[in-house]
Amino acid sequence: MATILMIDDERPILELVKNGLQKDGHLVTVYTSAAQVPLDKLNRYDLIILDIMMPDIDGFSYCDKIRSLVDCPILFLTAKTMENDITFGLGLGADDYLTKPFRITELRARVNAHLRREHRERHIALTFDRIKIDLSAKELRVDNIPVPLTKSEYLICEYLASNKGQVFSKEQIYEATFSLYGESDSSTISTHIKNIRSKFEKTGVQPIVTVWGIGYRWE
Repeated sequence: MATILMIDDERPILELVKNGLQKDGHLVTVYTSAAQVPLDKLNRYDLIILDIMMPDIDGFSYCDKIRSLVDCPILFLTAKTMENDITFGLGLGADDYLTKPFRITELRARVNAHLRREHRERHIALTFDRIKIDLSAKELRVDNIPVPLTKSEYLICEYLASNKGQVFSKEQIYEATFSLYGESDSSTISTHIKNIRSKFEKTGVQPIVTVWGIGYRWE
């Protein structure tokens, strides 16, 4: 089951799409206006469907506004059929573009294809609200901006994030991340975590928590 957001000022279209996607087991939230959607709730959605021609803020402008805030697929569903509109929409960061009138079966198929692809990609990435760790590229991003971690700092973040909520001592972190790389000893873990926190400070997030007398956890 996926959580899907749809914004369209035509209520019959909203009902058609909502009913169709619910048949695939998805939870669909609909709005008739983009201005009604709380920006701080966008990260809860697995996919977003946008109309373009809306009265308060058009879909192009809204996509441009939220693209840096969300990693999920964005699909335009619109009556604008000109090739330059399609090119412009995809250039803003949308993942797909379906024109009205449309077949609900095709929309359902496209939505499910995007969700399957997203599911596969998430197996090689860890996502926590504003933080995304690309396990393939060995890169950590906050709000899609890379955090300049050293190899050692990245390994610590990856290990703690992969075991979110669990508390590990310095010795456990050392054994899991550095024992094969020749890192001097577990006493360096505190220094690495201090440096990681310093780099996170500029982003406004601090995912590594100290559990006094025991060690550290990612939350």
